[in-house]
Amino acid sequence: MNNRTILFEAPWKVSLKREEVDLKPAAGELLVETQYSLISTGTELACLSGGEEWFKMPAVPGYCCVSKVLEAGEGTDAKPGDMVFHYGMHTRYQLTSANDYNLIAKVPAGVELTTIPMVRMATIAFTAIRVSNIQLGDVVLVSGLGLVGIMAAQLAKLSGATVIGVDPAEHRRALARKVGIDAAVAPEEAEAAVAEIGKGAKCNTVIEATGIPACGETCLKYVGYQGEIIFLGTPRGNYQANLADVFRYSHLNELGCVTFKGAHEWRLPLSADRFVKHSIERNTYVCFDLIQKGLLKTNELVSHVVSPEEATEVYLKLHEDRNAYLGVIIDWKE
Repeated sequence: MNNRTILFEAPWKVSLKREEVDLKPAAGELLVETQYSLISTGTELACLSGGEEWFKMPAVPGYCCVSKVLEAGEGTDAKPGDMVFHYGMHTRYQLTSANDYNLIAKVPAGVELTTIPMVRMATIAFTAIRVSNIQLGDVVLVSGLGLVGIMAAQLAKLSGATVIGVDPAEHRRALARKVGIDAAVAPEEAEAAVAEIGKGAKCNTVIEATGIPACGETCLKYVGYQGEIIFLGTPRGNYQANLADVFRYSHLNELGCVTFKGAHEWRLPLSADRFVKHSIERNTYVCFDLIQKGLLKTNELVSHVVSPEEATEVYLKLHEDRNAYLGVIIDWKE
């Protein structure tokens, strides 16, 4: 097999590695041919910067794929020809197996394959909904309308909330409106939008999806009494603040009584279990169903479909201007 693999060689150095490989699945493994993979801009750019200690370069990035099964080892449920969603890397041919950190889910017939890698972003966003107290009639603000934020906004709306999206980029705000978010405003317009939509009251839930530490403090002014702030984006970078003010706001009745919750993806168990209602696996199949029914919009979130050769340049362009891209899909088919 003539394989192609995206390789992060060193900080801000990306290459496309070509090599002949002979891959055979062992028991419990699948040999798959990647059809499409998704660039996760937040995590992957953090890895490419050298800022993630767990990602030791040189290494292959990526964790959102849809692939065709070529061979199935003993003890697997899939068969050759099946399309599977899995947490695979940016490479054309790979071995994959279900384990503590890799989900393999059969793709339902009739779902457009280019959008299937987006399901990983949706399940990441789903964690915020699962840990929240969002109920029918609530007002929810989502800070940051990147892929994860716009997924969280859609899922909050599907949960019965009126949703306000906040982002400095107009094209992201326009896209949020296109997929049905009730209001999408610039940061300087957010307080007025909250006051208008909440009829003078603040939000029941604020989902912080940017990962920018300063936004976590900013979110305090949007959340109302007995409300909650859900930290969905992974905070990166340095930020100085007076924690006494933050704690005081979250503690005093007249100022907020705010609850802070972390919503990292791995807060939920990966696999479905009879003793646990929610899992990443369950969320994945819920997302498949929502996409099939047209309730969760994913096609609209694909901004670019590129070849593996083009993808190496895209990473550097993302570093220069992340707002120029949203959902970047790598097409591995020849």
